[in-house]
Amino acid sequence: MDVVMWAREPIGGPFALVDHQGRTRTDADFRGSLMVVYFGYSYCPDICPTDLLAIGQAIDQLGPAGEAVQPLFVTVDPARDTPDHLAEYVPLFHPRLIGLTGSAEAVSQAAEAYKVYFRRADGDDRDSYAVDHSAFIYLIDRDGGYLGFVPPGTPPDRLAAAIRPHLARRDR
Repeated sequence: MDVVMWAREPIGGPFALVDHQGRTRTDADFRGSLMVVYFGYSYCPDICPTDLLAIGQAIDQLGPAGEAVQPLFVTVDPARDTPDHLAEYVPLFHPRLIGLTGSAEAVSQAAEAYKVYFRRADGDDRDSYAVDHSAFIYLIDRDGGYLGFVPPGTPPDRLAAAIRPHLARRDR
């Protein structure tokens, strides 16, 4: 957590994942847009849907300027969060939200780059389990550089306020 709080190590970086429409996407695809990046999973019972809803509402609160923001949802449960499943899930939160998944290795590499903790919780049922994970909302500049994070549970108006200053200028 200290790494994220104080940016003591680089945060963010290259990834190659599959979006909810089955296309391979890399971090370079989003250059020129501010990114709001969230790691979670679709079967999460509490914080993930709340944060994804807040992200969508924050983008809407930004009005036309929100078009410069690309929200990304990166799963930490690629076994269940397939592109087809994410295609049904992500539009529930915002029409421009892109869901990203991939092999367990590719997801782990992306999570490591963003300093995301995740671990499948022990459970009896192989199809019904929880995934413990950190839930920071990352803000990434137009060039892919780390701007900072917003904690989980941040209301949409405060999230919009955190994004707004970066819309008015070119960072880095």
